[in-house]
Amino acid sequence: MIENKILNVGGQNLFTEYNNAFENRPTIVFLHDSLGSVQLWRDFPAKLSEAAQCNALAYDRLGYGKSYPMPTHERPVNYMELEADLLNDVLTEMNIDNAILFGHSDGGTIALITAAKYLEKVKAVICEAGHIFVEDVTLKGVYDAWNAYKTTNLSERLQKYHGDKVEMLFKAWTETWTREDYRTWNIEHLLKHITCPLLFIQGEADEYGTLDQVEKTVTQVSGSAEKYIIPAIGHTPHKEVPELVLERAIEFITKYF
Repeated sequence: MIENKILNVGGQNLFTEYNNAFENRPTIVFLHDSLGSVQLWRDFPAKLSEAAQCNALAYDRLGYGKSYPMPTHERPVNYMELEADLLNDVLTEMNIDNAILFGHSDGGTIALITAAKYLEKVKAVICEAGHIFVEDVTLKGVYDAWNAYKTTNLSERLQKYHGDKVEMLFKAWTETWTREDYRTWNIEHLLKHITCPLLFIQGEADEYGTLDQVEKTVTQVSGSAEKYIIPAIGHTPHKEVPELVLERAIEFITKYF
């Protein structure tokens, strides 16, 4: 049975969706991107959970979806490291010590950081289009999104999922990534601490990152690492080619669990 509730962790009120149907099986934790939410995963978590016979937890980070608003759009350079610490607190609160992290974009980065810092709880990582450093193509993608926000109905479309929090979260994302002090952000030094199995999925035509993100991740972790590069696909493979991503993710999970 799926349980939806607001969880108070570290003073933050977060919306969680938890399906704990598979006793003694791992929990796949779904970590959304910089404009995402639980709702925007659509039926992907349910499909992967069912096929892999794993439990599923998805939650909205503060300021997103049905979680409470952010207090400010200003983020420190290490905001994703702080989100990893918060994820550890979420796992502790929910008594999850066998997590498979499935993170997309910012969520993929948070998954990598969490696996590096909290080895005892994270048993595997599926990182989809995550970032370990800032590239020019990333900034171009952010500027293009900012332009779309100003010139199209993107704001209205996002309001369907985030309500009146849209302007704050969009500002937080775009202003942080394009700030001068964020250019040197880099988590490569953490990768050697990742010992659990890793699958890195990326579209070859990702408009937010080059394949350097994949290569420099899989070659620097300490555990077994696989990559799945999908030709002619952009930044959201789980939406663009869901069946391919599901098939590869199921194969990966089945191998280790």
